[in-house]
Amino acid sequence: MIRFHKEGYTIISIAFVTAFVGIFLTEKYIDTFWLMKTIQVAILIFLGLILQFFRNPKRETTINDNHIIAPVDGKVVVIEEVEEPEYFKDKRLQVSIFMSPLNVHVTRYATSGNISFSKYHPGKYLVAWHPKASTENERTTVVINNDVFGEVLYRQIAGAVARRIVNYAEKGNEVVQGTDAGFIKFGSRVDVFLPLGTKIDVKIGDTVKGGVQVIAQK
Repeated sequence: MIRFHKEGYTIISIAFVTAFVGIFLTEKYIDTFWLMKTIQVAILIFLGLILQFFRNPKRETTINDNHIIAPVDGKVVVIEEVEEPEYFKDKRLQVSIFMSPLNVHVTRYATSGNISFSKYHPGKYLVAWHPKASTENERTTVVINNDVFGEVLYRQIAGAVARRIVNYAEKGNEVVQGTDAGFIKFGSRVDVFLPLGTKIDVKIGDTVKGGVQVIAQK
């Protein structure tokens, strides 16, 4: 059975009503058979894309404090040592995962621990792979204090299509690896910042599975 994320319930309901009304109106007012069917197929494709975007497949996470798991589904687009300017203000290993509109967009906690920082930033909507997206786009910054890795930062970044980031992390919360951390609607990216010396288990171009796949370890 297909599961859908709660953040999509309203949009899915509107999409179903819109599709039903659209198909009814084409049946009633369009006499040209091929035109009517073309419009109806387009409506059903649109509905299918909405359903596909908000799907929330169940994932079985093997909890391990020595592992950092992928927080989202998508493609690894960045692995590099960078200066993290907002919270750490020092060198970190950045791993970035890009999500196309076809990917599952649920954000999951990459590790267990205590939320020591959580902040929302309004911003632009540059394409998610743009170098300035991580500092200029709409985004959230969350830091998890983990017993093995210390503080691990992840950043949800809106893309050119996304207009709303949902973040469930609140300062002081204890969170469990692999559980629901939020959602990014319609295209996005997540950056993870790890301590220098962390062993990275993925490479650029790899497709990863959120909540399951190990991307780094001690």
